[in-house]
Amino acid sequence: MHVIVVGAGQVGSNIASSLASEHDVVVVDLDGDRVESLTYSHDVLAIQGDGTDLETLEEAGIFEADMVIASTDRDETNIVVCGTGKAVGDPFTIARVKQTQLLRTWEQSERVFGVDFMVCTNLLTAEAIVRIASLPGARDVDTFADGLVHMAEFEVDPESPIAGDTVSQADRFEPLTFAAIIRDDDVVIPRGETTIDAGDEVVVIGSVESVRDFATALTPAPTLEDASEVVVVGGSEIGYQTARLLEREGFSPRLVERDAERARKLAERLPNTLVLESDATDIDFLVREHVDESDIVVAALDSDEKNLLVSLLARRIGVDLTLSIVEYGEYVDLFETVGVDVAINPRLVTAEEITRFTREEQTENVHIVESDRAEVLEIEVDRDSLLFGNRIQDVTENLPEGVVIGAITRSGELISPRGETVVELGDHVVVFVDTAVVDEVESAL
Repeated sequence: MHVIVVGAGQVGSNIASSLASEHDVVVVDLDGDRVESLTYSHDVLAIQGDGTDLETLEEAGIFEADMVIASTDRDETNIVVCGTGKAVGDPFTIARVKQTQLLRTWEQSERVFGVDFMVCTNLLTAEAIVRIASLPGARDVDTFADGLVHMAEFEVDPESPIAGDTVSQADRFEPLTFAAIIRDDDVVIPRGETTIDAGDEVVVIGSVESVRDFATALTPAPTLEDASEVVVVGGSEIGYQTARLLEREGFSPRLVERDAERARKLAERLPNTLVLESDATDIDFLVREHVDESDIVVAALDSDEKNLLVSLLARRIGVDLTLSIVEYGEYVDLFETVGVDVAINPRLVTAEEITRFTREEQTENVHIVESDRAEVLEIEVDRDSLLFGNRIQDVTENLPEGVVIGAITRSGELISPRGETVVELGDHVVVFVDTAVVDEVESAL
């Protein structure tokens, strides 16, 4: 395919990187420094220009384009890019937006704005927050095979019961597969004798129950199921959507918003949420309102600095689990290093969703692990797949290093993959794959 990506920020760059090996990708951005950086770092053609300008789009090949992905930080720009693309050609258009109301308008109207597929950063981020908060101690969570299979990533603390164990010793949760260990900058494919060290990040794949049991054994952190108090700090769109989703799950969270008018509007829109008008960076307020007795605090303010401050204050007064929004991807590791339990980058969440959609023909589902160090793929087995009719052990011998088959579902039932397991036509297979060999593995499977 000929793909045009408008916007070379974190979202656009991640998407371009993911698609470049399989497709002819052109990236358009106004920022010359970004264009130059992308030219040297990715196998794409980068053009400096305005993606809403027809001449720029013509230079990018709009008349031959099969897909246009508008991923700038401005909703209006992204919608105009898609509309322009539709006006002069027939590409499939994808728009990234932040405003949830634009998504709702698009959903209720058939292909309005000239957009074929729309992703909403704020809603996706709120969904990620609730998903991660549902599993104790998890840094990342996703579901596959219609919810039958969970993938989760956990950091191993020095006090963890599995720190120092071999994978064989830690493998006590049937059906659960230790898919990978991320150690420093390396992705380690675990064997039975592999030792799990403190500081490692462990990726596991298994049934909902086995992953939850593993999480509970690994960490005492609370989950939404046993949390009595959840506090959302910040009445941003992400904060509002998080509270709304929590209400939908049956919770009555508290939400702290400094602006009086915004607080009033939120109180009207969130019937089961107690909205408090105050500055959440005031430690006296946090203590006075008994935020220290909360199980989970979500920091969703309008700046990374404020979110970091609120998260650290919450940890200092005794909150068990802190989740923070981080707008700048390079700050994620910093947040988690200084004590924030989970840092969530909306741009990365969005890039992953768009990448997932663009690769639906090859895979049923895609999850990007640790900022593109690895991927977890869900594949439906057809007759052309290397898996079809073969035993797992025979298939893995013909695959490159960096691949682990984590789970198989068949006719709505979960099957633990073992060496002797024979894969059948129509099975859904969940596979962990090191990014370096994704293209080769995806083609084979």
